[in-house]
Amino acid sequence: MDLLALTDFNLVARHGGFGRAARATGRPKATLSRRVAELESGLGVRLFERGARVLKLTHEGRALHEKTSVLLTELEETATEISSGGQMPRGRLRISAPMLFSQVAMGKLAAGFALRYPEVRLEVTTEDRSVDLVEEAYDLVIRVNPAPDENLVGRIFLRDRQVVVASPGLVQASGGAVPAVMHGTGDTRTSWDVENPSGPSRIAVEPVLHLASLLMVRDAVRAGVGAARLPISLVSHDLAVGTLVHWGDVPGPEIALWALYPSRRLLSVRVSAFLEYLREAFPEGTAEELAAYVGA
Repeated sequence: MDLLALTDFNLVARHGGFGRAARATGRPKATLSRRVAELESGLGVRLFERGARVLKLTHEGRALHEKTSVLLTELEETATEISSGGQMPRGRLRISAPMLFSQVAMGKLAAGFALRYPEVRLEVTTEDRSVDLVEEAYDLVIRVNPAPDENLVGRIFLRDRQVVVASPGLVQASGGAVPAVMHGTGDTRTSWDVENPSGPSRIAVEPVLHLASLLMVRDAVRAGVGAARLPISLVSHDLAVGTLVHWGDVPGPEIALWALYPSRRLLSVRVSAFLEYLREAFPEGTAEELAAYVGA
């Protein structure tokens, strides 16, 4: 479909006639008439009923005008914004975020961002799988320790670490296995390596529960059913008030939360604004900041 012809059709429809549209816009009446005729020919329908004095939209013409006039207005506004260098974020921003981060922090983040930038239509989906930003039309994804991808760029905005915790009533028996709450169904380990100020050690465990959500794991540990390995940000409040006790740190690589976006596209104002909002929310990017943000 010829975009110029569609634009001229909407001009005529909005002004109620070729002459009125020509006078209002300075476009030649003959050009407007020719463009509309070409559009009708291409679509194979009449868009106007032409009388001696009156020009009326047909049923098909009215439907086309209602569907396309808003789109053309948005295109015009976008072009004007770009050409004028406007930097106020607006439009749709699609984000994919992992389950745990979404459950504990994303609602508060999204609400604050929406209040600051009311012209941005923020859409957040929650999933732990590796989404395709381009194919699935995401502007930005948040991922935990993502695999390297040459098509993506981004930054770490939060760091976390795992600890082994248990309820105060659960005793670490010398030489015996302790009941353990496992995250996911695939974890069949019978021991955990931990680090303490006194040095590294190993805890023998016997899985008693396998739960899909880390929040479920935390709740089960609070109830006293067993020990678990959990992010420190998720249990720091419990450790501070004594509802859980710390059995040791889990050695290994840090838990890093990345904000990623496609490198082959210019960074949009919307994505830049959200990245800056993340930086303001977590200026140091520590687990303690996330815990405080969640607790607040």
